[in-house]
Amino acid sequence: MKRNMYQWVEEVIAAGDRKALLIMTHPGIEILNKKVIDAVTDGDVHAQTVIAINERFPSDASTVIMDLTVEAEAFGAEITFEENEIPNVVGRLLNNAQDVEQLEVPPLTAGRIPEYLKANRMVAEKITDKPVFGGAIGPFSLAGRLYDMTEMMMAIYTEPETAAVLLEKCTELILNYCRAQKEAGVNGVILAEPAAGLLSNEDCQQYSSEYIKRIVDELQDENFIVVLHNCGNMGHCTEAMVYTGAKAYHFGNKIDMVQAVSDVPADRLAMGNLDPVSMFKQATPEEMYNATAELLEKTKEFPHFVLSSGCDVPPHVTFENIEAFYKALADFNAN
Repeated sequence: MKRNMYQWVEEVIAAGDRKALLIMTHPGIEILNKKVIDAVTDGDVHAQTVIAINERFPSDASTVIMDLTVEAEAFGAEITFEENEIPNVVGRLLNNAQDVEQLEVPPLTAGRIPEYLKANRMVAEKITDKPVFGGAIGPFSLAGRLYDMTEMMMAIYTEPETAAVLLEKCTELILNYCRAQKEAGVNGVILAEPAAGLLSNEDCQQYSSEYIKRIVDELQDENFIVVLHNCGNMGHCTEAMVYTGAKAYHFGNKIDMVQAVSDVPADRLAMGNLDPVSMFKQATPEEMYNATAELLEKTKEFPHFVLSSGCDVPPHVTFENIEAFYKALADFNAN
């Protein structure tokens, strides 16, 4: 459903209460008594998962599965699938500059991209009372999955031309994929670029943000916004993230959220950053409640803060912890 997302951002900032957006789909898989492999390979199951989560919990927006293997698989990378774990890239697809030169940008019919586009379309048609966000990997993170992350980190210094060629090809696929998600009817995309957190601010801008800015400039408009996620950022490259012009930024649990939200312009959203594992998965409901309440209190002076997990909430999180998260939010807003 079309929605004025610039207006939505303004309304979130102007609202008297605090909003929340969890990057969370795995509990929906469990609600359906399905396995992770079902949801990441079948667009129908994927969509039903997101819809089930939306019906069960009061998030202010819905998100599709954060799967950072889809684009790498489309390029030809080998992917392993476990029944109840997120997929993983195996080995490296590209071994040298010649491999990079010969790499072809795949069509949107490659791999599981059609199933993910189907899920985006089905969710956008079903959930119409709040924004729906698609998902994609960022160019530097994708390049690292194709070329090996250690090799990519070396290449930006020893083979910058090869790195640039690979980043151009990664950006072309991501741009095409995000454009197709926009056409499928979602209201924005969460662009996950965690590997850019390994870079200095200057290198992050050159090898990540410059490419993301092109995606933002081409696709972001009043009907579709970009949320840039970088859970590797410890605070050292927030400036480079903001340079992209994205309307929202999503931070991981390693960053000081008060500092992060301070570094984001007041007319854009800053989202984060409760630890998905130590809090959502391993904490008691009381600990979950207290951590959520503490984060809300610390960030109460920032109207553009949106409460969230620091990254994708993993499989097998208890519903009691999710409910404790929302209870803390409701109590904060009531007070």
